[in-house]
Amino acid sequence: MPIFTVLLAIVLMTAVSPNHAVEADALIHAPAFDSARNVWINSEPLDWETLRGKVVLLNIWTYGCGNCKRSIPWLKSVYSRYGERGLQIVGVHSPEFAWEKPRQAVAAAVEHHGIAWPVMLDNGLGYWTALGNRYWPAFYIVDKQGRVAGYFFGETHAFDGRARTMERLIEKLLVD
Repeated sequence: MPIFTVLLAIVLMTAVSPNHAVEADALIHAPAFDSARNVWINSEPLDWETLRGKVVLLNIWTYGCGNCKRSIPWLKSVYSRYGERGLQIVGVHSPEFAWEKPRQAVAAAVEHHGIAWPVMLDNGLGYWTALGNRYWPAFYIVDKQGRVAGYFFGETHAFDGRARTMERLIEKLLVD
């Protein structure tokens, strides 16, 4: 493999995976859910007032994304470990392709993967755009006051560096 190809791959991997916690003075509020335009699975429409006091892990995904599907086991483990301590996962299904948009198809994927948390259908990519998101999967960790405390991008597995960093942030926010 030519050295240029290797260097380009390294540059692209670091350019598209900016993962970090946000400094306290730079926290911004998570965008409001547009429940009038979006359909929900596993839940009535949610809003940030209802979620106040919980740490929220927003998972931006689409069921046609292999990296998203391979991250679900980690999400399920996080939900089982931290859910009773005040963590709420909210899936935001933001489809890339038209065939990923039908509610029935998303509901079938949610059931197939055993996803128990609320999932909002973001077919118009309004929430995706409000976050300034560009990646699947993406994870936004929101503090108890509704502020984005960290964001992370890419396939995630238990015990990998990204998972450990997110879990440390979740644990810190649950205690705060």
